[in-house]
Amino acid sequence: MSTAAASGAADAPLAAEQADAGRIPPAWGLLSAFAAIKLVVHLLASQRYGYFRDELYYLASTGHLDWGYVDHPPLSIAVLAVVRAVLGDSLLAVRLVPIAAGVAVIYGTGLLAQRLGGGRFAQGLAALAALLSPVFLGTARYYSMNALDLLAWTAAALIALAAIERERIRDWATLGIVIGCGLLNKISMLWFVGGLAAGMVLTRHRRHLRGPGPWIAAGLAMAIFSPYVVWQVRHGWPTLDFMRNATAYKMAAVTPLEFVRDQVLSMNPGAAPIWVAGLAFGLFARAAGPGRVLALVYAAVFSLLVVSGHSRASYLAPAYPMLLALGGVALARPSRSRHLRQARVAVIGATIGFGAALAPLALPLLPVDSFVRYQASLGFRPHTEERHHMGPLPQHYADMFGWEEMVELVAHAYALLNPKEKATCRVFAQNYGEAGAVDVLGKRLGLPAALSGHNSYWLWGREVPEWDVVIIIGGDRHDNAEFFSDITIVGQTDSPWSMPYERGLDVSVARRPRLSLRDAWPRLQAYN
Repeated sequence: MSTAAASGAADAPLAAEQADAGRIPPAWGLLSAFAAIKLVVHLLASQRYGYFRDELYYLASTGHLDWGYVDHPPLSIAVLAVVRAVLGDSLLAVRLVPIAAGVAVIYGTGLLAQRLGGGRFAQGLAALAALLSPVFLGTARYYSMNALDLLAWTAAALIALAAIERERIRDWATLGIVIGCGLLNKISMLWFVGGLAAGMVLTRHRRHLRGPGPWIAAGLAMAIFSPYVVWQVRHGWPTLDFMRNATAYKMAAVTPLEFVRDQVLSMNPGAAPIWVAGLAFGLFARAAGPGRVLALVYAAVFSLLVVSGHSRASYLAPAYPMLLALGGVALARPSRSRHLRQARVAVIGATIGFGAALAPLALPLLPVDSFVRYQASLGFRPHTEERHHMGPLPQHYADMFGWEEMVELVAHAYALLNPKEKATCRVFAQNYGEAGAVDVLGKRLGLPAALSGHNSYWLWGREVPEWDVVIIIGGDRHDNAEFFSDITIVGQTDSPWSMPYERGLDVSVARRPRLSLRDAWPRLQAYN
């Protein structure tokens, strides 16, 4: 975006000052340019490091298609199953969906600004901030429900604005379908629903609640979401246990100040003036129109996450396309002030400068050894939002290393077995990352399927008839001896870049079980 455009362009009057915001055309060329940059950058980085821990778990889950899983709803797994059937499970194939979702969010953020009455400058500024957001870059880095969640919130915000403005039943129905699919992808979509309800109640748009539209939307969303609820009931609400355990034992406590700091860093410090201006404009400016509802969605979700005290910075990420769009509109308002024009130029420069500097921290653009040096040069230390000791890499990168080496060691242990033992052998892993690595990467090595007590693997393990010979990855030696009377250590995992708790793990062959699998299995459940 040129300095001339930034200093000389002041968008047309805002939505509240127009008869129809739709008269402002989308800046397709500008949005497409930013979308193309995102596409190219992500494709270049898509295969630099290995599979992420969650990707291995998701790929393994495609072999157990169901209406629910312990730690997530089913939609993302169903989508991945289609991708795997059509394109295979290479790194590039698996990551095409999150990359496509990230590209769509660039367009969606710009179109939100357009819907709010913003012209070319507003749309471009909002899309630029979305392009250079570290958390948005990271969300599209690997396959997970988070990339689809970000897209679902953005689409729902766009459709909600249309429904509020045009008051058409079909817009409300479409909103219900999008929200229902969003809930089938990630239940935190409920935060959007709660924020939207609060935004409507607290503004003049509460009048819509007297009509059928919002209730049709709610009914459709509930109908789409209901199979997952039924699955939860049938399985004893395992997700509630998962959430309680994760909060109590896994997630690190976060103070309100730390949470705000992490928002600034994760969204790009240079772009902070954009979303802060968007929040202020949406909450307090009369010209914000229906954009006030979007600002209240953000405010409601922000308050909820701060009060919880254990929220990751990324939990709030799906709400930012709305604020970036509002901020683009706010900063593009007509003004004769030379200082405002200069401020626009400064914001664009800071967004680009900070975004470029922080991009390698969110996206694997550098070889790993170069990244470690670059991280140190910026004064950053490896970081995690969980209760773990750290190695040289932040957890979101460390969890892309060590899986191949681990699986090869398991294959070595498997090769030591006689044919009869191989016929009944299973591999037991301590967590879904290890188990997923065995199931996905171990196939080409002829390894048997993995067992684990972690999350959905515990449910799947109940289908296994018995165990006789088991290759165990990790675990306390004393604990392992409680289950088997003959344990031979074959080797230890060793990867300098992986998480510390995945290094130096014993890989053992266990024989002569002391307990049947049926008796042992309840003790092995780990929902966290």
